[in-house]
Amino acid sequence: MKLKSVLALALTIALCAVSFAGLAEDASLNKVLEKGELILGFDASFPPMGFTDETGAYVGFDIDVAREVCARLGVTLVLQPIDWSAKDLELNSGNIDCIWNGMTVTPERQESMSLSIPYLNNAQVLCVKANSAIQTLGDMAGKTLALQSGSSAAEAVAANADLLASLSGAPVEYGDNALALLDLDNGGVDAVALDVIVANYYIAKKGAGYRVLDEQLAPEQYAVGFRKGDVALTDAVNQTLLAMAADGALGAISTEWFASDVTIVAQQAAQ
Repeated sequence: MKLKSVLALALTIALCAVSFAGLAEDASLNKVLEKGELILGFDASFPPMGFTDETGAYVGFDIDVAREVCARLGVTLVLQPIDWSAKDLELNSGNIDCIWNGMTVTPERQESMSLSIPYLNNAQVLCVKANSAIQTLGDMAGKTLALQSGSSAAEAVAANADLLASLSGAPVEYGDNALALLDLDNGGVDAVALDVIVANYYIAKKGAGYRVLDEQLAPEQYAVGFRKGDVALTDAVNQTLLAMAADGALGAISTEWFASDVTIVAQQAAQ
C-alpha cells in the first residue's frame, strides 16, 4: 500500500475514533434519564418567566413549559434558584442541568453553551414612571438608570455607547429587576432597563404606574441553555418543544400567561 494511502487510512480511523469518543462522552440525556430528574436553574425574581408567588411557590411560564417537557421525558423537574450573575458557573460546575428562565440568545452564549431552539421573542427596553417626561432614549441625557447585574439589559446598555455616555453616571446595578423597579418607584433613578416581557408583566400588575418607551434597546429571543457538548439533552428538549407546539400544549401554556400564543417554536419547525 502506498504511503499516501496508509496516511489517509490512518487519518480516517483517527477521525472516526474522535467522533465515536465524542458520542460516548455525550451521555447528557442518559444521565438525566437515569437519575430521573432535570435540575433547572432560574432567577426566582423574574416574572412572568420564573418567580416566587405570594404563597412562596415557584411559578412562571418557563416553569410550566419545563414541567410539561419533563413529564414527557419521564423525569421530575427540580427547581433550583440561582444568582443570575453566577449562572454560567452554576451550569458548568454541574449544580444545574440547564438555565431556563428567559435567557437571551447572544453570540457569546452560542459559543459557550448548547442552546435550544428559540421559543419566545423579546426586547430590551427602558421602563419609566407613567408621568415621566422621558419619551425617547435621547431624553435620558443627564438621567439615572438602573438594571439587573449580569442581565441582557446590562449588555444592551453597555453596547449603546451614546446612551451610556449621556447618563449622569454609571447604571445602578441590582440583584433583580424588582429591586431596580423599587428604586424607580422611590425616585432613586429615572428609568430601568429590562426585558419588555417583564416590564409588561409589572405594568399589568401596577396598572398605570409604569410606561415602556417605544424605542427599543435591542430585539432578542429566549432559549434554554445547556452545557457545551450536552447535545443529546438539548436535542431531546428541542424535539419535545416541537411536539408541544404541534399538539397545542405549548400554545395553551402561553395563553394562560400571556392571553395568546406568543411562542415561536412552530416557526422554527417551518424553517
